[in-house]
Amino acid sequence: MQIYIYQGATAPPTVASITIVIDVIRAFTVAHYAFLQGANRIYLAEKVEQAFQIKNEHTDYLLAGEIDGLAIKGFDLDNSPYNIKQKNLVRKTLIQKTTNGVKATLNCLSSEHIFVTGFTNAKKTAEFIKNKLITNKIKVINIIASHPNGDDDLACATYIKSILDGSNSMSNKEVKERIIHSHVAERFLDEGNVAFNFEDILYCIKELNTNFVMKINKSSEIPVIERVNV
Repeated sequence: MQIYIYQGATAPPTVASITIVIDVIRAFTVAHYAFLQGANRIYLAEKVEQAFQIKNEHTDYLLAGEIDGLAIKGFDLDNSPYNIKQKNLVRKTLIQKTTNGVKATLNCLSSEHIFVTGFTNAKKTAEFIKNKLITNKIKVINIIASHPNGDDDLACATYIKSILDGSNSMSNKEVKERIIHSHVAERFLDEGNVAFNFEDILYCIKELNTNFVMKINKSSEIPVIERVNV
């Protein structure tokens, strides 16, 4: 079995049986907390226009996301895990549009199994795949660090790989340190940058022991993240 790590939101050159797409700061950390707050499912929109079109057809759905880290005008929710944690999302459906994580996921639909995660659910995702999905038939696993040059996603990808290959060569403490010191986190740590909340980084580095993973359902007309209990 080969495990490859790729960085960026473009389609990877290697087709895999299993793909794990990572967006630590912040898309799939937001998705994880949204499910914890009761959300049913999260549709992935390639473009803002598509997100609004889905919303027009399903007015009870909630739009969530960002462009270049900033909230999108007309969206119901931004891309802040701290803000999502304050919402009651019981039985709600979200439509997510983000710069890196969503785009990377939509470019990996050729994979048989696709999972998404931030650091908060990385260990649970890796353990689920290792214990429930890996067989002799699985030849290739792709791990996608969706930020094109962010060490936050790359650190998380390396951590997941170390669990999958059994080396356990990277500690969760090291991942947290690399997330905090990544250039992606800098604007959140800048007190003068009021558009970005320091609390978000604290939420992004919490490793949570939750009882589900997040998997893409490709059979839906629009790809959707679903909660899969483990």
